[in-house]
This record gives sequence, C-alpha cells and structure tokens, in this order.
Amino acid sequence: MPSLGKPSHDVLCHFLAEQSEREFSYLDVGATATSPPVGFVADQTRIRLGEGESTFRKAIAALQGWKHFQLGWVDAWPLETPIKPDETVVVMGRALGLWWLNSCRVIYVVDESGPICRFGFAYGTLPKHIEKGEERFLIEWDQHDNGVWYDILAFSQPNYLMTRVGYPLVRRMQKQFGRDSAAAVFRAVNEFDSIPEIGQSTNWG
Repeated sequence: MPSLGKPSHDVLCHFLAEQSEREFSYLDVGATATSPPVGFVADQTRIRLGEGESTFRKAIAALQGWKHFQLGWVDAWPLETPIKPDETVVVMGRALGLWWLNSCRVIYVVDESGPICRFGFAYGTLPKHIEKGEERFLIEWDQHDNGVWYDILAFSQPNYLMTRVGYPLVRRMQKQFGRDSAAAVFRAVNEFDSIPEIGQSTNWG
C-alpha cells in the first residue's frame, strides 16, 4: 500500500493490527538457520565492526533498537518492537517517490555464548510485503581473533506482479539496503571511523 507521504501513526497501527493476524507468505519458515530454499535468491552482506566485547555489546544494542533499519529511506515501526519470536513489525521503504508498507514477523532469536558469541534474529514476510522470504540479522564475536562482525542473510522472490515487472529496481534496492544497514550498524559502534569494505554475495536458487 503506497503513499506519497510517510504513513501516519493511525495508518501504521491499522496495518500492523491487520497483518499481525496473518500467516507467513512462504513455506520454508526458519530456513535462514539452515540453508536457503530452492527457487529463491539468497543474498549475504557482511562487515567487520571492530574488536572486543564492548563493540559486540554496542552492536547488540543497535539491533535491539532497530538502528539497522533507520536509514532515511527505510524505517521499522514501532522501534520499541522487542526482538522475540512472534513479534510483528512494519518495514517502510521509499521508492519512486512513494512510501511502501511491508509486514514481517520475528521467527527466531539467536543468543549464543562460546568461542564465537552470537546475537541476532530472523524475520519472515507476511502477505502485505512486496517480496516473500526471510532475512536474518546477526552479530558475531569471534574470540579467537577478537573480531566482531555484522552479517545479513536473506532469501527472497517477488510477491506481486509489480515486483516481478520492476525486479531490476527491487534487486538494486535490496543490495542498497544491505550496504546501508551494514553502514548504520558500523556507525552505531564506531561513530568517527570511516566505513570499511562491505562484502556482498548472491546465489540464485
């Protein structure tokens, strides 16, 4: 449901309430924890955030505050949505001069300690989303080399005819989201440092 201006609070509330009652729009729910299903495009974005426990904790806080979605042209609502299974969130994106509303639900949370500590979550698309599929956002702290990384893994395919017609634009925006999200998390933990190389790869299912 596109609009010229950023959707109002009432519109967002209605959209969230309606979508919260819906089922996922695809079958392979939770597949970001194993391997992306056949027939979907899988994208991965990865950036080194820095080193040490302090960076790891700051990055976790950034995820919990949805800072990886506060990109200017993309936003999540409400920002107070807790990172836990079954929570539904609205993702707003601006393209072609319009704001588009999309709905997702948190599927699982990762919270692991050990030689490699991990924190993150995955969400899946609901019917009112221009794509269908899943995305996992993960912070990793490898205590062998003390490095902290932010990793995005997503699989998707078009959900509407207009998405298929405009698929080249959709793909550019998906890649741009990965880069901008990586930069946003990096800035959240490294306020004054320049952005390092952002790795991106794609596998066609």
